[in-house]
Amino acid sequence: MRTEIGLGLQSDKPAGTYARLARSAEAAGFDVLTVFGDLMYQPPIFPLLEMAGATSRVRLGPACLNPYSMAPYEIAGQIAALDLASHGRAYLGLARGTWLGAVGLPQPRPLTALAEAAEVVARLLRGDRDAYTGRMFSLEKDTILRYERHRPEVPLLLGAWGPQGAALAGRIAGEIKVGGSANPDMVPVIRDRLALGAAQAGRDVDEIGIVLGAVTVVDTDGEAARAKARTEVAMYLAVVAELDPTVTLPDGLVAEVGVLVDAGRDQEAGKLIPDVVLDRFAFSGTPAQVAAQAQNLIDAGVRRVEFGTPHGLTDDRGVELLGAEVLPLLSR
Repeated sequence: MRTEIGLGLQSDKPAGTYARLARSAEAAGFDVLTVFGDLMYQPPIFPLLEMAGATSRVRLGPACLNPYSMAPYEIAGQIAALDLASHGRAYLGLARGTWLGAVGLPQPRPLTALAEAAEVVARLLRGDRDAYTGRMFSLEKDTILRYERHRPEVPLLLGAWGPQGAALAGRIAGEIKVGGSANPDMVPVIRDRLALGAAQAGRDVDEIGIVLGAVTVVDTDGEAARAKARTEVAMYLAVVAELDPTVTLPDGLVAEVGVLVDAGRDQEAGKLIPDVVLDRFAFSGTPAQVAAQAQNLIDAGVRRVEFGTPHGLTDDRGVELLGAEVLPLLSR
């Protein structure tokens, strides 16, 4: 199966920007456009609908919505709207969510919440009139969506790193996304974790796509690109480093980076990150360097490589270089 190449966008741009970037990305040959669902940014549905109207081929979806800040029936409605607007090109990304404590939202029983939210969404999309009673979510009999749906089923992606989340993806999802990683060594780890859940559900683990995506900064000035990527990675290194069992960090690095980030000294923090660490958690450098990193993931067996924001020293220039100079170097 041909590996897809995706572009991940932050939802922080003015109206019209998403359509322009989407048209450029589709023309360049990207396969998937993702909008992140990060806390306090624009809701992903706004840019996704704008991009749906500007494109005709690429798949589109949020990565990821969560069942704590959005009820499953609202998730179903938004993904149904995107699928209708894109004529059947939508996918749904679900994850437990991050930083929700900042808005006072607890996140109890995350695996149950994800599994039941996915079940409620699936029932609503296919028009199932039966009652459903879960531990966290439920539907009364004859509770259905009262508007047109383009398809009765939309592909599901779960965002997860850990063994339990990956096993859940193995049971119910079409894809799993490991966000914040550009590390090919994680691919067999995730596949093994998926396999446990897939076996429980009687599924073939090879049917479940593994997606790796991370901060991307590409520029003809490779050193400038890598410097910017270091600054970006510094802000989430403490989160992702402890999730990756294949990476050994220099003693004290995470703590030292964290102190500087907390003090608002992100660039100084980034300068502490060695090249070998940077390359595990970001795509960065010249087009040839970024292509080599992506090719390593393709060779490791990912279903999709996702180049995340900020893409370049400027977003438009980054998307341009990814399309014109990185994609042609990939063998997939």
